[in-house]
Amino acid sequence: MDTKTKVTDAVTPPIPKSIWVLGFVSLLMDVSSEMIHSLLPLFLVTGLGASALTVGAIEGLGQSTALIIKVFSGVLSDYLGNRKNVVLFGYAMGAATKPVFALASGIGMIFSAKIIDRVAKGIRSAPRDALIADLTPKAILGSAFGLRQSLDTVGAILGPLLAVGLMLLWANDFRAVFWMAAIPGALAALLFAIGIKEPERNAQNSKEKLNPITRKNLKRMGQPFWWVTAIGGIFTLARFSEAFLVLRAEQTGVALALVPLVMVVMNLVYASTAFPFGKLSDKMSHRTLLTTGLIVLFVADLVLANSSHWSMVLIGVALWGVHMGMTQGLLATMVASSAPDDLRGTAFGFFNLVSGLAMLTASITAGLLWDSLGASSTFYAGAVFCVIALSLLITRPKNQLK
Repeated sequence: MDTKTKVTDAVTPPIPKSIWVLGFVSLLMDVSSEMIHSLLPLFLVTGLGASALTVGAIEGLGQSTALIIKVFSGVLSDYLGNRKNVVLFGYAMGAATKPVFALASGIGMIFSAKIIDRVAKGIRSAPRDALIADLTPKAILGSAFGLRQSLDTVGAILGPLLAVGLMLLWANDFRAVFWMAAIPGALAALLFAIGIKEPERNAQNSKEKLNPITRKNLKRMGQPFWWVTAIGGIFTLARFSEAFLVLRAEQTGVALALVPLVMVVMNLVYASTAFPFGKLSDKMSHRTLLTTGLIVLFVADLVLANSSHWSMVLIGVALWGVHMGMTQGLLATMVASSAPDDLRGTAFGFFNLVSGLAMLTASITAGLLWDSLGASSTFYAGAVFCVIALSLLITRPKNQLK
């Protein structure tokens, strides 16, 4: 019995405490961000008179900026051999932007705050994901990414819930809610600063600074990594900004103060599925799990395209959450598994550069379709991109993806 237990423990090591700390840091920052972002589309449309195209452009530029910035922060963390300082700067910068939303008097100021906030996210995200891979035994990478994603998403549940409660309490005072969002953001930066220690091998690497972006290093990442990057980019075209889920709910007659509950439903499903699917990805084919996630997203798009009642919107949103739980940690695991250890930051950076360009294209296209052809066309377009991503995934040789 004892021998068997020791073998099992050796095969499946426990998740490091640092991963739990990173998870709670993500939870706090997501509470802060989602208190703002769950209300921001409504604030833009009802408070500042913005169009759906403007919302799509702001969301697309904001999210794509975050993803594109990751390539630079990822490369920088590989070059310095110190990921903690880069990540800490990103968290501190993100916390500092929150009060700007409360002070904004027009669309231009909101746009600037959104971009700076997303730049901060871009600075911290790729080095943080590389840090997770540095801190975690390879046998449980999926579990570690899934755990962090689950805790991150718990924050994405609590944020909109707090937003709803404060909107009801303060008679739809958007700005007061935005002010309150600054508190958990500051706590996130503080917890990261005192709770995370840089892995020893990163500190050793910092003594010899080499340029990660060379022809030799890009080739050393390998064909499997570049296929994961290509598939991730097409996948992002199928998964435009969740702001359109909020707008879809508002169309079906949901009370203004209750619309953020849509994001609560999505994130509740996301949080409850990310860790189990992360553990599953340590044991089964990544290709099979990603294919299943794309099929779930395809069904979600069709449900949302044909929704005329809030109950159908909630079903579509719940399916959207399932696909997020199945695929987001999985894609991070696939990047970490396919890239060399000393180029993980660069690998996450390039992966997110491609995804950032795709997110910008997807969100602007979604806004154009919404304004010109109606909401259904936006979700039908997402379903079409799902089919394209599925075709690419299914036709790849087995040796290109696990």
